[in-house]
Order: sequence, then structure tokens, then C-alpha cells
Amino acid sequence: MDLRRPRTGAWKTALRGPRRLFAAAAAVVVLAAAGTWTALASDDAPGVRRSDQQLDMGTSADGRQVRIDTSYFTAGDPGKKRPAVLVGHGFGGSKNDVRDQAEKLARDGYAVLTWSARGFGASTGRIGLNDPKGEVADVRRLVDWLAERPEVRLDKAGDPRVGVTGASYGGAVSLLAAGYDRRIDAIAPMITYWNLADALFPRDVFKKQWAGMFLSAGGGCDRFEKQLCEMYDRVAVAGKPDAKARELLSGRSPSAVGDRIEVPALIVQGQTDSLFTLDQADAMARTIRGNHAPVSVDWIAGGHDGGDMETDRVEGRVGAWFDRYLKDDKGVDTGPAFRVTRTGGIDSTDGAATLRGATGDRYPGLASGVRDIPLTGRPQTFDNPAGAAPPAVSGLPGIGGAAGGGGGGGLSRLSSLGIGVSLDFPGQHAAFDSKPVTKDLRITGAPTVRAHVKSDSEDTVLFGKVYDVGPGGERKVLPAQLVSPVRVGGAVDGKDVDLRLPAVDHELKKGHRLSLVLASTDLGYASPAEPAAYTVSLKSGLKVPTAPGVDTAAAPLPAWVWWLPLTGAVLAAGLLVLGRRRATAPAPDLKLAEVPLQITDLSKRYAKSTDRYAVRDLSFRVEKGQVLGLLGPNGAGKTTTLRMLMGLIAPDAGEIRVFGRAIRPGAPVLSRVGAFVEGAGFLPHLSGRENLELYWKATGRPPEDAHLDEALEIAGLGDALARAVRTYSQGMRQRLAIAQAMLGLPDLLILDEPTNGLDPPQIREMRGVMIRYAEGGRTVIVSSHLLSEVEQSCTHLVVMDRGRLVQAGPVDEIVGSGDTLLVGLAADIPDPLVEKVASLPGVASAVRAEGGLLVRLASAADTRQAASVADTRQAASVADTGHAGSGADADQVGSVADADRVGSAASRLLVELVRLEVPVESVGPHRRLEDAFLTLIGGTA
Repeated sequence: MDLRRPRTGAWKTALRGPRRLFAAAAAVVVLAAAGTWTALASDDAPGVRRSDQQLDMGTSADGRQVRIDTSYFTAGDPGKKRPAVLVGHGFGGSKNDVRDQAEKLARDGYAVLTWSARGFGASTGRIGLNDPKGEVADVRRLVDWLAERPEVRLDKAGDPRVGVTGASYGGAVSLLAAGYDRRIDAIAPMITYWNLADALFPRDVFKKQWAGMFLSAGGGCDRFEKQLCEMYDRVAVAGKPDAKARELLSGRSPSAVGDRIEVPALIVQGQTDSLFTLDQADAMARTIRGNHAPVSVDWIAGGHDGGDMETDRVEGRVGAWFDRYLKDDKGVDTGPAFRVTRTGGIDSTDGAATLRGATGDRYPGLASGVRDIPLTGRPQTFDNPAGAAPPAVSGLPGIGGAAGGGGGGGLSRLSSLGIGVSLDFPGQHAAFDSKPVTKDLRITGAPTVRAHVKSDSEDTVLFGKVYDVGPGGERKVLPAQLVSPVRVGGAVDGKDVDLRLPAVDHELKKGHRLSLVLASTDLGYASPAEPAAYTVSLKSGLKVPTAPGVDTAAAPLPAWVWWLPLTGAVLAAGLLVLGRRRATAPAPDLKLAEVPLQITDLSKRYAKSTDRYAVRDLSFRVEKGQVLGLLGPNGAGKTTTLRMLMGLIAPDAGEIRVFGRAIRPGAPVLSRVGAFVEGAGFLPHLSGRENLELYWKATGRPPEDAHLDEALEIAGLGDALARAVRTYSQGMRQRLAIAQAMLGLPDLLILDEPTNGLDPPQIREMRGVMIRYAEGGRTVIVSSHLLSEVEQSCTHLVVMDRGRLVQAGPVDEIVGSGDTLLVGLAADIPDPLVEKVASLPGVASAVRAEGGLLVRLASAADTRQAASVADTRQAASVADTGHAGSGADADQVGSVADADRVGSAASRLLVELVRLEVPVESVGPHRRLEDAFLTLIGGTA
């Protein structure tokens, strides 16, 4: 049920971003058109054979035929018997997301079967959240199918030697398959849940942000089984789960059959994961080990909130696990019983985080080597605000990994680098502090504390978190951006509560202290809407687990990481200060489904102001194929408008719709928007192409969707793509950053000051990049202070001043019909002919310009003055002064822009140009955008 798009590799593309349980099933019937080997396609891995088939799973409870789309991979000797592996995908994805991993396993000697779960990819049926009668039964029938394959090794008739692996949604089904089907021989579940009710309703608190994104990722209520949709509606309205909701989700969770899972299990869980926390992996490890099955636990640096997914290492370990327990290779090293990845800071040579592994010969759990850390602080009273708003911010569930336009390793990873992005509002929390520690302290597990809670409300919800506070309090970091909620009932007369805080692996440096915060609200969760006052005091110190048997490797182990530049963190902080309640997303406007952008009555006030606006009543529309320039002096509201458009901040009024869908932080339609903001970070030791490939892998989308070559052709980097980025000029870096924004060929591309720091030739190249991108029917919005460039590259303009719209429309309409004409030429002309044009009656000057000649017409006064001078060059000189003539003439100077006069002059000029045999292609009015811009804003720029 993963909703994030992690940063690298095949198996984690199971964590795809937002997109879309068991009926009576007969034996699997292969459709008539399926079941035969397909020829090796050109895009298949060398030596790997693949066949694509749809398998009939019978009729679902609602009478619908269910067909599951599968791919089957083998390599090597077709006649050799081999174990089989089922590889499941993540929620919102399909079988294509795990193809790379499947091909690797096939090359390693396995028969590999991948499939799209019900409701995803080309498979039919409704989503049942791994319903034992739906998705889990489908897996059992896939095992039946494998048992019939002649190349699959059997333990006995109908019982293939088979393992199951997958991430998130696919990880859960691997556990469930082992619980429901005794033929499963080994499993490797990754970043997944043990009890879905505990994951979405921790301590009876509704995890509304993740639950809402989950519904959206499935494609809306009508894609799910009816009872699941009804459950969500009920819980979302109430703001808290009921017993029926818990029972429904628990019954579809691996924990329901935990006592039956008796096969070797490699459990991989993410440290940066607010959806499926380390507690979930701890519960599955303790249960399966209690069944006397081999268990190894691996805490990786990534998760649903971003970070480094350590793909190569993890896939290698999964392969070794299956080699040991499916191939019976007793000599293979399956790794330690417990491993945790730790961040060792930043490598100054390339800006990458350094990772190292810490290992133990036994899994320590979450409460090993507990130390008691005294906390100080008197009883404190604080408020739960009406409507639970504004909410505190711990992290950005499901968003933090992509803040800044798809960048970085997730906001949660910043905490390990000493960058904090959390927010607690005054008067809405209590804080209790320890003394600074006298030596480094490694926290590995879940700290606990006992508190006494008194409330004037029967329904009380608290959110506990432990900060790392630097000397002097100048740096405050929330490890992994995690928080633990708890619902406290019967606290009107006071009640003691045992709080289990987030499980983390975090090093507290000497001189730092711990700060326990208990807040009344949190952005990711639902809190009571009724206002209340809580009083909290402590009954114990903070009990901190240290896992003394876990040792960090002496030398750091290099690993690919997703480096999020500080600029991205600053932009993401804008999201953090949202502090707003979740609202029901407005319905799509089908009339605007083909319109890239429609802004209607958009307003945004300055912070802490009720009557000062950064943007006010702004409305405009952008169509396909346009290159729109967003112009305005400093303080005009351009940046605020772009930030609202990118979903980084929310408007106070009005709305933004992209292809008919309302924009809000995390809106799925933002996947159709690409954005370039100055400060994009690249790994300098990698080539341009490698940086882009790494970025795209991070999105979790199929490689073919990147359209990498098309984006690179538009960007025009040529052979430089093979060179290390550290050798790039500023202009090349800018173009690489824009190529990154263009990956996937988003329908709407936003460029904020793309020419900053570039020299004139580089600016001209950047202009070509923008024009080429829009040529395919896509849309570009560019904000720039270089008016001459905007004039040459944009088809349409929006001019803003003091937060309001001044004018919008095509460039030529805004520039208007001034006293200058642009004469387009079909071919170049010699200098003497240019001079003849400049000497024509009614012409003040003629100079070469891009695309032809720029001809400035003489004013009416200039024309009369010129008539009295025989020398046409002298006449032109007088016309240049623009001040000759009587008072009546001076009055007429003000009518230079009069359309009738200019049109008449253009007609006469055209006759003269034809007479001179000038190869005219077009004649039209031309006024510099700078002139029009200054006129529109009153010269205030």
C-alpha cells in the first residue's frame, strides 16, 4: 500500500506514486490467446525469455470476471529444473514495475512470475487490499500454475519449490501467501505492514493523510470493494476508527495468520517511513521467529517517505536468501541476523551522504539496552484548537520524499544530516527536556515514557515525539520526522498513560539533549474537532533503547543516495507551514480536462496580515502549445503564484486547476507538471546522463516513461551528457536541470528564471529549448526578468503588478502597434539596399534585426519637416529628433501609435519595398516589450 515513489531501483518502483478483494474461484484457466512463449523482444534483458499471459481467476462476488495479467521469465537451459519466485508490486503499480528484478532473478537461475494485482495494470476486478478471498487466493492459483510448468522444480506433485517477495502491497501479499499456502518455501517482504489496522489507526488515531492518499492512489472509491469504500467514508467523517473498521483491516492483514507463517523470512523495513513504521516489522519478526522459522531483519535508509532504498544491496541479499532456502545452497552468506544502515554525514568531495552498516548476531527488537534519561518540566497545560487547526507538523506523509519538485531523499533523511523541518505551535504542546548528554548516545529502538494526562474532554489525542536539540538550542531535529499518536479515554479526572514513541536509529552527539514534545495536533492525523485543554505531567524519565549488541562497521560503505539540496528543503518548509485541515478535493471540471491551466480569482495574503495581499483576485488561462511569460516587477506576486501552482503553498481564496483538477499539496495531477527552480543539485562525479537516470529511477516509474532521449534532444546537451557534471559550465548545468524537469515529458513545464547566470549565447540556446519543448503541443510557463528574451521566446504574456493582473494575452497584442514595423525577409539583402529602405519617405530608420528589418516610421510632424528638406538623409536626421513642427504638429506627435496612421504607413511602405525588389515575407507592427511593460506598470519596475 505504498504511496511514495522512492529514489532508485527496480524493486522499489513497487512504491509508485498515486494511481488506482475474493470471490469464488475455479481452477486457473489460461486464456486461449495466452500460454505460449513469446519471442525475445528487443527490450528484453539479454538471454531472458518472457511470456505475457492473462489468467482467468473466475468470477468475483459482484459477478465480474477477474483476469490477472502476468509475465513469466526464465533464462538458461530450458530443460533444467529450477525453483520459482513470485514478485509482487506496490500499491498503484503493476507487474511492469518489478520487471528488472524479475529479469535478474531469472538470470540467477529462477523461474520468475510477476503479475498485476486486481484493479491494477491490465488486471480486472476490484481492489480488496489483499483480501484472502481475492488477491491472496489469486497468488495460490499462480502457485498452481507454476506447479504445471515443466521447468519448475517440484517438492511433490502440485507443490513447486517457490518463494515470494515484493515491496509494500507486494510485501504484505508475500506474508499472507505464506500464511494461507503451505507450499510457499521462503519469503522476503519489504517495507510493508503486519497489521493494516494498526498501521492506519495507530493507538486508535486515524492516519488521515496517508489514508486519503491511499484512496486516491487506488483511483477512487469505485475501484475498491464496496465495504472498503464504506469503511473509509465512515472513518473519515467520524475522524476516528470504529471496531468494525479495525476488524475489516485486521482480517486482511498478515497478523491474522501470523501463527501459520513458518518459512524463512528476510524482513526489510524502512527507517524513513511514516506509513509502515519499524514497529510493523518488529511485530512480524517476533511472531515468525516465535514459529521457529529463520528470520533476518534489515533496516534500510529509505522508506515511503523517501531516502536511499539501497536497491543493489537489498536485491543482492534477497537473491542470497532464496539461494539458501530455495536452492538449498548451504554455503551462501545470507547476511547478519540484524542490520541497520546509518548515515555518517556528507562526503565533501561530491555532496553525497555516506552510509555504513551496523550489524548484530541477533535481532535486538525495539527495547534492548534501555537507559533512563531524566526529563525536567513542570505540569503544563495547552490547548487542542477548535477544528484541530492549525496542526503541528512532524513531517509530510507521502510528500516529504518529493518536496521541491521530485527532488531529494525525503525530508525525513534531512534529520540525519542535522536539518530540521518540524513545527510546533505555541500553546498547543508541552515540552520536557533532558540535560545535555556527556558522551555520544546511540538510540536504536522505540523510547517510552509514562505521563499523567488530564483533559476537559472525554476524547483526548496526543502526539509524542522526541527531538535532538543541539547546544544552545540552535538546532532542533526530529529523527526520521516521525511521531507517535495515542488516544486517551477517560482523562477528565486524570489518567496515567504509557507512551511508546517512534522507533528510530539515531545518534545523539555529546552536548546535545533530548526534548520530549506532546502536542495536541499533527498534520498527518485526525484530531478531535472540539476545542479542549489538556494538562500533562511526567511520571517517569525517558527510557531509551540502545541495542548494545549492534556494532557499526569500521569503514563507511558507499551507497547511492538521493541528495536533496538545501533549496529544496526551504521550498518544502513552505509546505510545512501550511498547517491546514484536510479538505475534500473538489471534483474535476470535465470542461477543463484539456486546458493546461486555469486560475480563477486567486488570492494569497501575506503572513500575519488580514488586508495585505501578495496575490489578489488573479485570473487567467493557458492553452496547449503556448509559451507563457509571467512578468512583473519585484513584489508583483509572480513567485507566490508559481508556488501555489506547484502545490507548495495553499491559496487563501480562488482556485488553480490543471487539466481540470484542483491543485493542492500532493495532488495526483501534479505528476503532469514539471518544474525547474534555481538550485537543482546534481552528483558532480556522475555524468549528466547518469544523474538523470538516477533521478528517474527515484520516481519509481517505468524507464520507458522517462522519454529520456527526447528530453535530452530538446535540451541539446549533445556529447556533454557523457562527461562528469563537475566539468559543466553554468549554462550546461541549467540545461541539464531543465532536462530533468522535462523527464516524462510533463504536459505543463514551469521554469523560474531559467536564464539566470547565463551569457548571451547560452541564453539564446535556452530560448531554443523552451520553444522546442512547446512545439509538441505541451505548455511552458516561464518567469523571467529578461524582457527581450521573453519577447522572443513566449507566445503569450501575463503581466502582474502589486499582486493583481494588469494584462494577459498574446505577445503581439500586448506589445501593440507602435511606431516600429518588423519587415520579415525571405532572404538576406545587401547593406546598400538596407540604406535605400532607410531613405524612403516616411521612414525614420531601418536596421537589421533577427528575422528581417526593424523599420521605425517617422511621426506626422517628422514627415512634414522632412518634406522641406531636399536631402533625404538630412530629413531622416531631423525625423530622429522628433521635436520639429508647430504646436498643432506637437499634438499630432501623441498620435504616433494610432492604428490607422500606422496601417496606412505600412501599406505605403510595402509598395516601396516591392518597387525596390526587397524579398518581403511579412510586415507587422513591432514595439519593444520593455516599452509596453513599463507602460502597463506605470514605470515602477
